[in-house]
Amino acid sequence: MLEFKKVIPSDSYALGRFFPDLKSKYFFPHPMTEKEAKRICRYQGKDSYYVATENGYVLAYGMLRGWDDGWKIPSLGIAVQPLYRGSGLARSFMYFLHSAAWVNGATKVRLKVFPRNTRAVRLYKSLGYKFERKKENGQLVGFIKL
Repeated sequence: MLEFKKVIPSDSYALGRFFPDLKSKYFFPHPMTEKEAKRICRYQGKDSYYVATENGYVLAYGMLRGWDDGWKIPSLGIAVQPLYRGSGLARSFMYFLHSAAWVNGATKVRLKVFPRNTRAVRLYKSLGYKFERKKENGQLVGFIKL
């Protein structure tokens, strides 16, 4: 059964296995290690980390960060296991992350994406993200109103 949820300490093993399997040239917001997975799953603060799981395996990982630094608009990050890219999982998980942001008081969400990650850019535009003309560290910056 597919489940979208906020991470908890018992997710650290599965998330720790997911990170090295990701092998993404576009997603590197923090170290992708077992140690970092343990830290994230035990994290307590305003920022939030989520997983999409099925039968104990992490299929996708998402985060809403920036609240701990005082930002009113969280930055969204998402990564999907290679086998599930193009399956529609990312779109469903994005809806979930938008709902989680809204429940936590956000009225907008921000994200960054490399322009050459065309599949992700198309997804974000289809969800309603509007991109600024100015890039940040070579990445497009997009916003969506919730």
